[in-house]
Amino acid sequence: MKSGDHMHMDEHGHDHHAHMAADFRKRFWISLVLTLPILVLSPMLQKLVGLREAISFYGDTYVQFGFASAVFWYGGWPFLKGLVNEIKTRKPGMMTLVAVAITTAYAYSSAVVFGLTGKVFFWELATLVDIMLLGHWIEMKSVMGASKALEALAKLMPSDAHKLMPDGNVKDVPLNELAVDDKVLIKPGEKIPADGVIVDGESSVNEAMLTGESNPVSKKAGGKVIGGAINGEGSLTIEVKGTGKDSFLSQVIDLVKQAQDSKSKTQNLADTAAMWLTIIALGSGAITFFIWLYFMNKEFAFAIERAVTVMVITCPHALGLAVPLVVAVSTALAASNGLLIRNRGAFEGARKLQAIIFDKTGTLTEGRFGVTDTLVLAQDIDEDTLRIGGCEFRTSYRQGDRRIF
Repeated sequence: MKSGDHMHMDEHGHDHHAHMAADFRKRFWISLVLTLPILVLSPMLQKLVGLREAISFYGDTYVQFGFASAVFWYGGWPFLKGLVNEIKTRKPGMMTLVAVAITTAYAYSSAVVFGLTGKVFFWELATLVDIMLLGHWIEMKSVMGASKALEALAKLMPSDAHKLMPDGNVKDVPLNELAVDDKVLIKPGEKIPADGVIVDGESSVNEAMLTGESNPVSKKAGGKVIGGAINGEGSLTIEVKGTGKDSFLSQVIDLVKQAQDSKSKTQNLADTAAMWLTIIALGSGAITFFIWLYFMNKEFAFAIERAVTVMVITCPHALGLAVPLVVAVSTALAASNGLLIRNRGAFEGARKLQAIIFDKTGTLTEGRFGVTDTLVLAQDIDEDTLRIGGCEFRTSYRQGDRRIF
């Protein structure tokens, strides 16, 4: 993998997540609009507000069926596809639970519209689809935030490099044409195109975006430089030692990608709960059906209505919305504070931390120089005011003819 490959991969990943977020957003708003007439035509809600006779009309159930069909097939399509994928991988989760609930509600309600005795569950179906689409839209937006972090990291690299040719000439080449042991010239103010070792020149290099060190680091022959850092006042000639996946920046990008793919304990718990809820929903529905039909001697239509009711209400609306919200909020707060999360599980466990050990002080600075404390060196001192570099010191120390600060 060459240096430029990561940039194309990051752009592809960002476009993929952006497309998914846009798709969920579009499906949510269209489904929400289609849900409004379903709610208005729902017999249960009409009775609740006392407008059953005023709103209902002949054939209203067919109209409701039409809108519900649109919501089921258009808004529910991602969950139906998710059901197939989870069954293939033998890992039933939230998609399976939602798909089972909306399919059961839609199939039974459609049968009621066309002759089966019972009640329709179209408004439950529509609201469940809307809430789940909203939850996945929020989750995709949080993933896009991580993708933007990758995009920002990829932009740290310049578009080309000044490669020193064997005849001594300098040729501008794309980063993906650089190879280990190539010699590259880096002019003052330019970004370093690859990891390497300085073979000629002396300068200071700003590595703040990569290491957190706010103070430019002095570099001379024999020193190591990191691709993406910014060269200071001098010209440098480096010998390339790391490109593509072997570079420091690419390894950081890989860590962020791992964070995108990882799940926290809360998400894993939700997936496990969804799997068991799916089993419980199907089992409870079957038990309910057989009890009413064979033990309570009720009619088939009555028994199936009770069974469907149990299966529909088993699907938790809140679970599908709460988990994506937790992921989105935690990711947004971390990003706003400059944290790139490598593992969501470890990030979630950070609430139990009692101490943090840093391996360098540069990451803890504010990027501003100044004196915060003074030390009294002698007795019988006079107070004065000293201003150096915009910093004000309210105490100076006089001892004889010498003033000690």
